[in-house]
This record gives sequence, structure tokens and C-alpha cells, in this order.
Amino acid sequence: MELSTQIEGLLFYKAAPIKLTTLKKIFSVSDGELETAVQNIKERLHEGAIRLAITETEVQLVTAPELDELIESVRKDELKRDIGKAGAETLAIVLYKGPISRVEIDRIRGVNSGFILRNLMVRGLIERGTQGKSHTFALTPTLLSHLGITHKTELPNYATVLDQLERFEQEQIDAENI
Repeated sequence: MELSTQIEGLLFYKAAPIKLTTLKKIFSVSDGELETAVQNIKERLHEGAIRLAITETEVQLVTAPELDELIESVRKDELKRDIGKAGAETLAIVLYKGPISRVEIDRIRGVNSGFILRNLMVRGLIERGTQGKSHTFALTPTLLSHLGITHKTELPNYATVLDQLERFEQEQIDAENI
């Protein structure tokens, strides 16, 4: 498989900017090989709905600027909907355990939380950050304000819920090791 196809697949999977230096290490390629592959992706995607955004240090797949109005109208429609049970569950995990990685959230919920996390980020309720080499999710000041609190420790039964979540996680880890 071509290097450009592999890079594009990784960018799609990550759905986040990736440093060029990281791509060089992952694929063990030179600056020139990486630059050629990135340009191939950019040219191939030039007329489609997905484009390649390139900075001095990172690359990322993004939607074409021509789709801004459509994306914005869909986003506004999504914001009008209720977050649902899965959204509330995920939000509670981030509230009580955040900052927390998607892998940890998925382990607690037992399902893939990618779509729900994106939905909560679009609404401004959570934000994605970086802790070490992984992405984490944390609550936003907007969410705290909406809840009428200034710190997550003011959440109802904070210590009890946190303790129960930690016990549940430990049980999950213990069950995986059997």
C-alpha cells in the first residue's frame, strides 16, 4: 500500500492533527518521502469534501471550506437535540473522572464513545486536551457555569460517585486479567 494511502488512513482514524515528525517516525521515512506523500494526499483530495490542512509542523484531514454553511446548519440542528442517555452517561464520566482518555471512557461504558464525545465537544460541554501522548477529555467552564458550580468537586455526591467509578474500573481490570 502506498505511503500516502497509509498516512491518509491514519489521519482519518486519529481525526486530529498529527505532527510531521510523528509521521516520519511511524513510517520510517525521510523528509522528502513524507513531503511527497503529503502532497499526493493534498492533490488527490483537492476536489472532494475532505481536504488536507498542512501547517509547518502538523497535518490534519478537514472538511472543504465550501461545505461550511452545510456543516454549520447540521451542527446547529445537532445542538437542538437532547444529548440522550448515552450522552448523559459519557458526560457524567468526564465530569467525575476527567481529564480522562477515550479508551478509559470506552472501558467504563463498554462501547465506543467517539460519536458521543464529538457531540459533547460540538456543544461546548467538554474539550479535548493532551496528557502525555494521548488525548484526554475534560469539562469546560461553560458546562460548570451551566450546572451552577465553580469546580467539579461541588457536583452532587462527588466523592461517593468517584469512589464507585474507581471500584467499577478496578473490577473491570480484574475481570480482564482472569
